[in-house]
Amino acid sequence: MLLEKKKELLELCIRASLLAGKEILKVYNSDFGVEQKKDDSPLTEADKNAHLSIVAELQKTGFPILSEEGRDIPFKERKNWDYFWMVDPLDGTKEFVKRNGEFTVNIALIHKQQAIMGIIYVPVKDELYFGAQEIGAYKVAAYSLIENVDFESLLDTENKLPKKVNRNYTVVASRSHMSSETEDFIAEKRVEQGEIDLTSVGSSLKLCMVAEGLADDYPRFAPTMEWDTAAGQAIVEATGGKVIEWESKISMKYNRPDLLNKWFLVTKA
Repeated sequence: MLLEKKKELLELCIRASLLAGKEILKVYNSDFGVEQKKDDSPLTEADKNAHLSIVAELQKTGFPILSEEGRDIPFKERKNWDYFWMVDPLDGTKEFVKRNGEFTVNIALIHKQQAIMGIIYVPVKDELYFGAQEIGAYKVAAYSLIENVDFESLLDTENKLPKKVNRNYTVVASRSHMSSETEDFIAEKRVEQGEIDLTSVGSSLKLCMVAEGLADDYPRFAPTMEWDTAAGQAIVEATGGKVIEWESKISMKYNRPDLLNKWFLVTKA
């Protein structure tokens, strides 16, 4: 894909993520109700409205869309997709329900099973992470971008990731999925590195912390879905980091028959 086409698509999905964020905040700042999906995970009006908002923008590209809120597309239909959008309109619905602000809008462009472009928007903080092959990864304040995405101005070196941060070796882990395997990983890192810091944060913000240079590793030895990680992987890899399957040690791939991810490790190395 030509570089100018990538920039054009990034502009469009930045706008899509910000519009979805507006829909999410409308619900977040109201007295909203919570439904339960078949898997007992929560669903709110914000998930639905954000999904519709994103689809309205991304369908302009002509690429297929695979979203958490439209997950039932059979593999026999999607297996021959060349390019497609992988979307989680509200990643961290549990955090949304808790009103702790740790939820995101995730949009990724997948090409031949690779996440080549990613957008993660944090509505409560109005922070935008984006990254793509040949462009790099960036973090910007997102205010005013909906009306006019001046893309070239976003590529300022001040916005480029990762940032240099003076800190101890840091592992970021899921607050609600601290498995025994994760504890073993942390114990091994303490042997290797000496003193390490351990931090927790919700949703795809864990991948953002590695991309930003605030953490070294994010081990995930618990279930996730493809739309939970695709955007973050594109951003991490645009910084030179890696998202690898824990057992095979190969880069995570997408649009598999089973959309459930295997265990993985996000690392800046």
